[in-house]
Amino acid sequence: MKTKEHDLRVHNIDTWGWPHMIKLVLVSGVAVVSLGGCSLLPAKTNEPQVGTQNTNNNSPAITPPAIISASGDPNFVVAVVQKVGDAVVRIDASRTVTSRLPEDRFFRRFFGDIEPSQPRERVEQGSGSGFIINSSGQILTNSHVVDGADSVTVTLKDGRTYDGRVLGEDPVTDVALIQIDANNLPILPVGNSDVLQPGEAVIAIGNPLGLNNTVTSGIISATGRSSSDIGVSDKRVDYIQTDAAINPGNSGGPLLNVRGEVIGMNTAIIRGAQGLGFAIPINTVQRISQELIAKGRVDHPYLGIQMVTLTPELKERINTRAGDRVNLTADQGVLLVSIVPRSPASVAGLRPGDVIQSINNQPVTKIEEVQKLVENSTIGNPLQIQVERNGRIAQVVVSPAPLPAER
Repeated sequence: MKTKEHDLRVHNIDTWGWPHMIKLVLVSGVAVVSLGGCSLLPAKTNEPQVGTQNTNNNSPAITPPAIISASGDPNFVVAVVQKVGDAVVRIDASRTVTSRLPEDRFFRRFFGDIEPSQPRERVEQGSGSGFIINSSGQILTNSHVVDGADSVTVTLKDGRTYDGRVLGEDPVTDVALIQIDANNLPILPVGNSDVLQPGEAVIAIGNPLGLNNTVTSGIISATGRSSSDIGVSDKRVDYIQTDAAINPGNSGGPLLNVRGEVIGMNTAIIRGAQGLGFAIPINTVQRISQELIAKGRVDHPYLGIQMVTLTPELKERINTRAGDRVNLTADQGVLLVSIVPRSPASVAGLRPGDVIQSINNQPVTKIEEVQKLVENSTIGNPLQIQVERNGRIAQVVVSPAPLPAER
């Protein structure tokens, strides 16, 4: 419901006696991934430096060519908006937050030995976007738009408003499903995000900063951006990257192709950057929404590990800093930094310092490969994990459990 900044810090973990120094080496220099508004992501690069340019005032201005559709129609954006714009909605959410003066000696030094203050309540409000997926009032949006909401109001393009009911949400993919009591509503046709190509023209519709029914356009800049690529390691999504303008309030709105089909859900931007927006592929959104419709929740496989991609440079740095206490011999693989107590990984015997080499005989060298294999596994079905441990190969069998709701 409100913008969040995601970090990669390690919380509530059991190091199994692994040297604290190694944790510092990893966390301070490398992204550690836990498998286990429009979202505003931390800046990933420094602001660009303004350099001097040899400008010639007599040079004619260069106007970039207009983006046109495959049919050659430069007005395709107008046609798409007229065709499907009525199926895009505004979502306003509010929640009541209760706070009180902590019962702590530090505070009593300032406030005296008084009775703890009565709880104070305040209302937080936020807005986002969504799109209608069936004529009987089911609407998709981001989970962070309605997270913890006490009330949800949906406004259609024609100005009609409805109370919304959250049928289910999945924070792991940031997808939520809302129901309003209405019929004969316009719906968005669904495209296929698996066939998208960089360079394709796209259109975003939403309510950035409360400006209803805002239309922007651009192209697909890339596909398959992993959650660790963009700094949200707690998500299990391969994102679409676009340069179509996306701002807080666009969250949950559709990213459309030139045929007016929704191919993604606008979700995140990187703070301090321009032209870097990210959308959840519609095929992922559909899969999650079907589970939300069926049971109101989504069960994700969970191992309980925190990990980092091992490189020769990282190996050398760890061995140098740790001396005789750690001896990594593998040059590549996925290094386990910590194990969550009483998790499937802990029960199976995985240890910090293990380097995963393969899962079910599929070699892995990056954390993204481990995430994908685990996400595509079945809860309760054993995974054969081969690790290198102190220079020796070990086989460990781990049965994924459902991801805990709160960790």
